[in-house]
Amino acid sequence: MVTTTRAAPTPRRTRWEGGILILALGTLTAGLTGPGQTIGVSVFNPKMEAALNLSSERVSLAYLIGTLTGALLLPRVGQLIDARGVRRAQIIIGGLFALALVNMSFVNGFIWLAIGFTGIRFLGQGSLSLISTVTVSLGYVRNRGTALGVYSMASHGLMALVPFGLAITIAAVGWRSAWLVSAAVVLATVVPIAVFGLRRLPTNSASPVDPDDQTTTPAPSLDRSEAARTRSFWLLVAVSSSAGMMSTALNFYQISWMAEAGISEAAAAALFIPQVLGAAVAGLAIGWASDRIGTRYLPAICMALLVVSHLLAAIASPGFIVVGYGIVLGAMGGGVRTATASLLPAWFGTTHLGAVQGLLTFFNVGASALGPFALANARTWFGSYPPALLLLAVVPAAALIFSLFDDPKLRARLAKEAAAQTTV
Repeated sequence: MVTTTRAAPTPRRTRWEGGILILALGTLTAGLTGPGQTIGVSVFNPKMEAALNLSSERVSLAYLIGTLTGALLLPRVGQLIDARGVRRAQIIIGGLFALALVNMSFVNGFIWLAIGFTGIRFLGQGSLSLISTVTVSLGYVRNRGTALGVYSMASHGLMALVPFGLAITIAAVGWRSAWLVSAAVVLATVVPIAVFGLRRLPTNSASPVDPDDQTTTPAPSLDRSEAARTRSFWLLVAVSSSAGMMSTALNFYQISWMAEAGISEAAAAALFIPQVLGAAVAGLAIGWASDRIGTRYLPAICMALLVVSHLLAAIASPGFIVVGYGIVLGAMGGGVRTATASLLPAWFGTTHLGAVQGLLTFFNVGASALGPFALANARTWFGSYPPALLLLAVVPAAALIFSLFDDPKLRARLAKEAAAQTTV
């Protein structure tokens, strides 16, 4: 008589050990990219301009060079995530980001500033943001849109605290030492999060971890070259790049263009709060909608919000208009971030998610580099900000029109995959 030994069932992860923990750690990591984001750099700009004797146009040019250079490397980071997993990628990128922040404390001229911007934009705003988004995407399948909405809301909330924390630190120890403090905080949090908190994530994107739905079979995935040959991918490029370009420009010169509108520096800095509120509401709403209603018109809605942001900025004045501007711009940012993060795995699968997301982030970061440079030069050309803001509104308007056209090939492929899933 032959006896067989039954294999012990694989223990099921609890919600805390699975998706919720991954969501919390991914959100915290995204918040810690703040010193490399425009919202953080903008606090340093006036101090660096004065100390380095550089005009705002020269600083924005250094920002353009640094961001574009860093963006060129982002597709490689996506491949690193797919090959080695988000845990190893975060350990490496987190350590390098801390070193890049240390380097910013030593800048002494235009060239060094451009090199410094390359480091913090590539490693912080680009790579670490990419890693945190992929982390949350891998943590959920069935409720991915809602999870990404919560991620967008919470990470925007954390980043909203960054300007206040940096302003206090700069006032206490000076701008050079403030960069060192930022480096210490990043090194003491981002790397330990990866070492101790992300042990349960898969080594690549092919095996999503979803404590809510262990029976879900991942849909067939497109690799980076296949995704780049679809119209849907370029729709996401147009939307996310327009959002990155114009929101970066508006935030980079927020103190300046609001001062021209008669709004105090303190009031302009405080407008990051309504931006966070708008991002929180929109991120949750769009995440919920992507899970339960569909995604067809979400990109177009986000671009409509960006056009409205430009119009409100052009007529800004102290009071309700400028607060409304902050809410609408925040809603646009939270909406785009959640919509694109939800649509990428839904449209192209998760096996090559890092590489596809990396390519999209490359275009997004590259476009964000052009934003401040375009606004600074348009303002110089017109002599004031309002006409420059109105002119640049054509960028999201064009993306809005592009996003209204359907992609029949994508619709047919998704329908075929859904039919195949139901027959399994």
